[in-house]
Amino acid sequence: MTEIDLSRPQKSPERGLQAGLARVAAILAFIALWEVAAVYVADPIWIGRPSAVMVRLWALLQSGELARDASFTIYHALAGLALSFVVGVPVGLLFGSYTAIASTFDTLLLGFYSLPRVALAPLFILWFGIGEFSKIMMTFSMVVFVVILNTYEGLRGIDPDLVDMMRAMRARPSYILRKVRLPTIVPWLTASARVGIGLALVGSVIGELLGANRGLGWYIEYSAARLDITGVFAGLMVLMIVGMALNEAVRLIDNTVWRKRTGTTTAGARS
Repeated sequence: MTEIDLSRPQKSPERGLQAGLARVAAILAFIALWEVAAVYVADPIWIGRPSAVMVRLWALLQSGELARDASFTIYHALAGLALSFVVGVPVGLLFGSYTAIASTFDTLLLGFYSLPRVALAPLFILWFGIGEFSKIMMTFSMVVFVVILNTYEGLRGIDPDLVDMMRAMRARPSYILRKVRLPTIVPWLTASARVGIGLALVGSVIGELLGANRGLGWYIEYSAARLDITGVFAGLMVLMIVGMALNEAVRLIDNTVWRKRTGTTTAGARS
């Protein structure tokens, strides 16, 4: 008899299609309301106009400037995000595995986390210059604490009796890490990635605002300095599209991994 996994609600293709159509309808409705507001409610010089923004985006796409600036920002965001996971996950595992270390350093960690990273931007420029590395480090500083705290909180949810039982059975720490700790923090890491994408884009844009000659942050500042509201909204719209696309990619990866990990069918089981 085939086992049915009930650990997550099963979504039918019809419901998935309906959800997708609802999202598209919501986006189109927002754009339509924005266009109406720009024509009849407020001066487009203050709120922009979707039709003008679309024309600008098409011109930037044809000239190649859109691909150049977007790839510059995305590279810094993804590099900082990846570095945050490389550093943050081991530190979170260390905190979650050794309570003495966590109790000693958690206050200091929260203190660093509370610092507004925008205020650290001048320091990053002094330390790392105005090149690409300073922008990656700005992105890293925005995301790494989220990864550490989420990893730590995920490990705190593990049943200690389960770990004690495995230790009593002489399980090695590496085996406990692979079979208990890492699978437990997967949802927390996914949540960190989805939150971190937005923070990574913020960090990348902040770095470009402070010193760059390309990138979406640079283009937004360049347009604002010339009172080009259409250019500002064009840059913001690209950032929003990039953020939504990256979040959707994380969601699809999460769903695929979840299905592979839990959606098993045991053909050998008999009723």
